[in-house]
Amino acid sequence: MADSHPSYASTSTSTPLAQKPHLNGHRKSLSPVARTKILLLGLRRAGKTSIQQVLFNKLPPKQTFFLETTMRIVKHIYDTVIPLEIWDCPGNITVDTLGAPLSQFTTLIFVIDIRDLYNQPISKLVEFIVAAYRENVNINFEVFVHKAEKLQEDDKIENFRQIHERVSDRLLDLSQEYEQVQLGFHLTSVHDHSLHEAFSRVLHKMIDSLPYLEDLLNVFCANSQSPKAFLFDIASRLYLATDASPVDSATYSLCCDYLQMLNSFGPLYKSITASPSRTQKLTPTPPPSASSASSPKSRSPSPPDNSTLPRASAHTNTKRPSKDIFYPSAATSLQQTTPATTLTYHLITPHLALLALVPTSVYEGRRGLLEYNVVFFREGVQEICDVEKETRGG
Repeated sequence: MADSHPSYASTSTSTPLAQKPHLNGHRKSLSPVARTKILLLGLRRAGKTSIQQVLFNKLPPKQTFFLETTMRIVKHIYDTVIPLEIWDCPGNITVDTLGAPLSQFTTLIFVIDIRDLYNQPISKLVEFIVAAYRENVNINFEVFVHKAEKLQEDDKIENFRQIHERVSDRLLDLSQEYEQVQLGFHLTSVHDHSLHEAFSRVLHKMIDSLPYLEDLLNVFCANSQSPKAFLFDIASRLYLATDASPVDSATYSLCCDYLQMLNSFGPLYKSITASPSRTQKLTPTPPPSASSASSPKSRSPSPPDNSTLPRASAHTNTKRPSKDIFYPSAATSLQQTTPATTLTYHLITPHLALLALVPTSVYEGRRGLLEYNVVFFREGVQEICDVEKETRGG
């Protein structure tokens, strides 16, 4: 008997064609890496694709208005401390037409337009919560009350409160067991840093190595007299971990803006040693023979000395990959703070960076000690990343 529901199992993806998995709900990627899967749900025009594009594809928020409506499930792959696979679903997707068991997802994010009529999105959210909780009681449920910039502050808070209460009441009406379901509610907008901060908190629940990263940041802050430090994913500007002190939204926004500025101007400053012309000069040439040195007019080509040339080439090929990676750093003084504070940036891995607030007196007078602490922090984070990669089969 034919299924009356439309099928969304034939999906598109942001990865190259050669890396596309088989088109069924139970497929695995051709890559051996075990990815953490996030299911991104919501009604049509709620802002699901805008969230994904702004966070992971660097789309300017003003251009989200021109995004086309998602018609099929689109899988987006993103690598940070943990490899992610984000499923961007169309607005009319249901549990039956998803084409994959909900048990394979670690997190379910449901996006609700803050101006939307509440009955329809809440009903759909409750439907997915009930189905997912039945298959996996450990799944994380997150609700993004999105497009918060559209309302005034008082209306924004009131609508957010109503959505929170209606979802909780609807679940309790179904069964008392759903009182144990942990729901995270976040007020978000692509036009400020609330979206980055909310998605960062969602990401924290999926990182198994988070306690170790936090311990490293606590040790760094204690030894460097830093009041606040973040470990950022550079491209998405999501903070993967922070120290034990509370996160101040103003401080986080300041770090986000500084990182965005460095990302914008960073490509203008590249090491000259990375240019092809300099790389080509590293190719070894055979030493001139004594006969050619004494007789300049002898220009006839002669075969190279096979006893020395291969050894020189092999030596060069083995040495070049072992060259130390360059870890750039930057700093800016925050003038209107008391006491004087400096915001520092240190590259930790090619994709992660440490941003920390440091007293200006410490930065200027004990910079060597600060750099020494950064080196140990970098080694610890790199070791954690290597273990995570090895565990997932990367």
